[in-house]
Amino acid sequence: MNFLMRLPLPQAKCRRFVAVLILFSSATLCLAHSGAAQSTAQNQPATTLPSEPPRFWIEQAADNEVHIIDADGTFPLRYRQRKIDAKGDTTREIIESRDGSVARLIERNGQPITAAEDTGERQRLTDSLASPSDFIKHHKRDSAMRSDVMNLVRLMPQAMIYTYVPGQPQFPGSTSKQIVIDFQPDPKFKPPTLFSGVLTGLAGRFWIDQQTHQLTRGEAHVLHDVDFGWGILGAVHRGGKVAFEQTDSGNGRWFYSHLEEQLTLRVLVKTLPQNSVMTNSDFRQMPAMVPYQEAIRILLAISIPLR
Repeated sequence: MNFLMRLPLPQAKCRRFVAVLILFSSATLCLAHSGAAQSTAQNQPATTLPSEPPRFWIEQAADNEVHIIDADGTFPLRYRQRKIDAKGDTTREIIESRDGSVARLIERNGQPITAAEDTGERQRLTDSLASPSDFIKHHKRDSAMRSDVMNLVRLMPQAMIYTYVPGQPQFPGSTSKQIVIDFQPDPKFKPPTLFSGVLTGLAGRFWIDQQTHQLTRGEAHVLHDVDFGWGILGAVHRGGKVAFEQTDSGNGRWFYSHLEEQLTLRVLVKTLPQNSVMTNSDFRQMPAMVPYQEAIRILLAISIPLR
């Protein structure tokens, strides 16, 4: 899941943990000021609520998320990613290789790229073939960071107060029944680590698939400014919003299919607005993990329309 901008520490750590909240590790959802969640989900007729306490579903989903994060980088997947942010509107073909994600630009603003852009993209990928050490340096997965993220996910069940949403509004497009749960910070929760304090500033709603116990959608906003490292490293400012969706990309491997973020971050002394929409689609499972060089060769062999 290599859609996070990589920054030198400690900046990277701040961004990564904000994103963690965006995922499930970043489990975040939107509550209206009245305390009721706002969502684009359709209100369905009142249904019987599950007999289990809401925390049961959160614990199940958290356990599944830990497995997903732990398996990051071991699933041979190819997909298409469109991202719209301050830098523009780009679409890339991506392969999850053994050494990290490899991407090739194929569209800009929803249109084919120019011949000149394609030449530059091919040259960039070809240069990476000749510099394996540089590629590994910039794509190396941080095992320590992964551990920190998983710890945040494990804390979610105890960090929040969970309640079933009346009527259980099902999200449009869902193909199976979703368990819908709101959450807000538990004032009794004492963050055991520096970064787990970010959980005290979030509130929102989860949709959890009743059959698979997988988290399928989350919406959230930041209730108040949340500091990292007592505000020394940075902060996430009040009012930020996030929405994300997950889908089964094949053989039970869940992957982020949609991510929207409207956040204002402060990293050290620099304020960084993060407004973006990212969509992953056209998932194709590959026969096996390949080294990044093979992934590049596969991408270079793609024939794409040019303008």
